[in-house]
Amino acid sequence: MKISSNCIICKGRDPAKYCGRTACPIILKSQAVAKVKDFKMSEDFSSQSPSVFVGHYGYPKVNVGLLSPPERKDDTWIYDAPRAWAKLGYKVPQVVDYRSSLINSRAKSDVKSASSASSSGKIIEIAQEISQASRPVDVEVHLNKKPKVQTNFDPYVAPTGPNANAKSATITSNSHIKKQVQKRVDDTDLLSNKAVTELYGRGYDENFLSKLLSMGNLGIGKNRKLVPTRWSITAIDDNVGKDMLNQVKEYEPMEYSLFFGGYMGNYYIILVFEDAWQYELFETYMPNASWNQDNEVSYTTDYESFEGRKSYAYNTAGGYYAARLPIIEYFKKNKKQGCVLALRFITGEYTCPLGVWVVREATRKSIEGKRHCFETKEQMIEYAKFIAKKKFNFDLDVLLKESVIYDNVRKQMKLSAFVK
Repeated sequence: MKISSNCIICKGRDPAKYCGRTACPIILKSQAVAKVKDFKMSEDFSSQSPSVFVGHYGYPKVNVGLLSPPERKDDTWIYDAPRAWAKLGYKVPQVVDYRSSLINSRAKSDVKSASSASSSGKIIEIAQEISQASRPVDVEVHLNKKPKVQTNFDPYVAPTGPNANAKSATITSNSHIKKQVQKRVDDTDLLSNKAVTELYGRGYDENFLSKLLSMGNLGIGKNRKLVPTRWSITAIDDNVGKDMLNQVKEYEPMEYSLFFGGYMGNYYIILVFEDAWQYELFETYMPNASWNQDNEVSYTTDYESFEGRKSYAYNTAGGYYAARLPIIEYFKKNKKQGCVLALRFITGEYTCPLGVWVVREATRKSIEGKRHCFETKEQMIEYAKFIAKKKFNFDLDVLLKESVIYDNVRKQMKLSAFVK
């Protein structure tokens, strides 16, 4: 048994630092086996763009792209709709099929400046408008050359299809931007965190907000800048979660409760101890699943106390914040708090990395599923062990003996224990 491996910590972030390679072999394998759509590729096309993308390589000079299929579709919105994919029960091949159709028409820019007088500046202006729109925007795109057919995978962001440098692009119809969004984009004195939490409270989901933040649409005017998409996704999960958590910490503790569920081969056993807020995540990779290329089980973990973390959850990375958010949502909805031990099991069903949205939706399906209540923590732990053994043939004691939360709840004495 191993606590971690280079791959499950790196997750393709920086292979040169870990395995010495210039590119991640797991992502390359996913690209090789992905089914690529057979469509006519051209340098010039008219379509609808449902999304945008900001890269992170070369930061602070990054690629900014418009994501759009090479031809007009009636259902372009579904190409960038993680919540809908989960609700409809889409499988890995269906998501890859949609996302491999999205051409990334891109231009290079510094994150702090994008002159509208240049071609890259124009692309950024268009991308900003697309990120603000509530439905796909009609665009006409001219590329420098015909892109190669391929699918690009990332552990944090949903896959994209071919990419190519954009010569020019034009929006060919009026974009539909809601007043609630426009108001916060126009307010250059409003902090981005405040804008994000206000819009989330009005029903805008994480995917929309990450695009809005990524394109530098929010925040104090002089501080606005482009944010790489993978960073903006985690920023939304973290900041929205922290905002709700301030309120959740005022609620009464929930009784001992267990939730179990999953999505796309990502399963969660979520244990809620009857205590004040704490949160710990274990990501357990079953043999030959995703980033675990061994025949042994590998796992990694991160933890936060009631006061929260002071550093990034580097071991479990974006998955830490993506899993935490739906749990906090559940507590807020039910006006409860709790001490949470979240156990993620990644199986071979999850055949290629699709982004941390899978983590978020798998957790959401789990926490919104059947709730199992217990009178004691011992009963809850025994049931969790039963599930782990039956579903994954895994001895849960391996994780429990490493758990900060489990150690705390076993040793902690409550005031009620001294009352006769």
